[in-house]
Amino acid sequence: MALILTFLGKGGTGRTTIAIAAAKKLASLGQRVLLAGQDPGPTLGLLLGTSIGSDPMEIAPNLQVVQFQSTVLLERNWEEVKKLEAKYLRTPLLNNVYGQELGVLPGMDSALALNTIREYEASGKYDVIIYDGDGDQTTLRMLGLPEILSWYIRRFRKVVEDSDVWKSVSPFIQPVSSAVLNVSWTGDNFAQQPTQEVNNLLEQGRAAVADPKRIAAYLVSTNDAAAIATAKYLWGSAQQIGLTVGGILLNQDSVTEALTTEFDPLSVSVIPSCQNQDWQPLMDALPDFSLASQAPKPITIDIAARQVRLYLPGFDKKQVKLTQSGPEVTIEAGDQRRNILLPPQLSGQSVKGAKFNNSYLTISF
Repeated sequence: MALILTFLGKGGTGRTTIAIAAAKKLASLGQRVLLAGQDPGPTLGLLLGTSIGSDPMEIAPNLQVVQFQSTVLLERNWEEVKKLEAKYLRTPLLNNVYGQELGVLPGMDSALALNTIREYEASGKYDVIIYDGDGDQTTLRMLGLPEILSWYIRRFRKVVEDSDVWKSVSPFIQPVSSAVLNVSWTGDNFAQQPTQEVNNLLEQGRAAVADPKRIAAYLVSTNDAAAIATAKYLWGSAQQIGLTVGGILLNQDSVTEALTTEFDPLSVSVIPSCQNQDWQPLMDALPDFSLASQAPKPITIDIAARQVRLYLPGFDKKQVKLTQSGPEVTIEAGDQRRNILLPPQLSGQSVKGAKFNNSYLTISF
C-alpha cells in the first residue's frame, strides 16, 4: 500500500513548491514516488522544468509525475462504465455514447481524481503518492467522498425500500421495466452485486482516510494572519472527514510564539525559499512524514467509558452542532458534516451529554 500525502493551505503559500520538495526528498530516499497535480495550469511543469502529460512519466530516479486532465479521465472512466453496464444489463444502453461527447460536470473532476489516485495506489507501482490539489475544501470534499456516499447509500436506500410508494409501485414497475428494457431489477445481475461492490469500495476508502499510515495531510502557511486562519480552519475541517493532519510547514518565514500556540500540539517546520532551482535546503527542512500517525487522532471511541471524542481545532462551541439518528451521530462544524456510525456496544444508546473543551468534543452515552 502506498502512502498518500497532500498539502492544505491558503493559495499562494507555496503548496506546490513544497509538494515538489517532498516528492524529491522521498524519491532520494529510495521510495517510488508519484507526484500528481490537479491544477491544469502550467505552474507544476514550470517549477519542475519539464512538460507534464496525462500519463505518469519518469523525471528522475524513483520519481514520476502526472497531471490530471478531467476530460481525459472522464473518457477513460466512461469506458469502464460501459463495461459494467454490459456486465450487469442484458441490453446495454450506452454503447453508442462516447466519453468525448460528455462534459465534466461541477464536482465530477474531484470524483475522477479520487478514483484515479485509488487506481494508482492499487497498482503497487508506488510507495508514496503526493497529491498536489487545490489544497482547500475541494480537496477535503474529495477525500471525504467515501464517507459522504456511504452515508447516502445507508440512509436513502433503506428509505426507498421501506417506503409505501415503492412497495405500491414496484410490483408494476419491475415486470414492465423487465419487458421494455430487458432488465431484471431484482436479480443479482443488476442490483445486489454492483451495490455490494460499491459498498466495499467505499468502506475501503473510509478506512484509508482514517489511517494516517495510508493518507495524511500537512498544513502550509506563512505568518500572514489570513494564511494562519485558513490553515487552522482547514485543520479542523480535515478532522471532520477523519483525515489526520501531521504538522504545519511554515514557508519562507520564521516561527513565532503566537503561531506555535495556534497550532499546538502540531510540530512546526520552517521551509526556506528555493534559490536557483536548488531543492536540497527545502528537502532537508521537511519533516519525517512517517511520523504523521503521532498527531492527535480525529476521533477516538472509548467503549468502556461510553464516550466518543472528536478533535475539532479551529472551531468554537457555537459552531458545533450535534444530532442523533438511530445508530448514527452527526457532527456539524463549519460547513463540514461528519456521520459517525456507532459500534454495536453504543448503537442502541441515546446521547446523554456533550462537552466541548480545548478543541475536543466529548459525547457521552
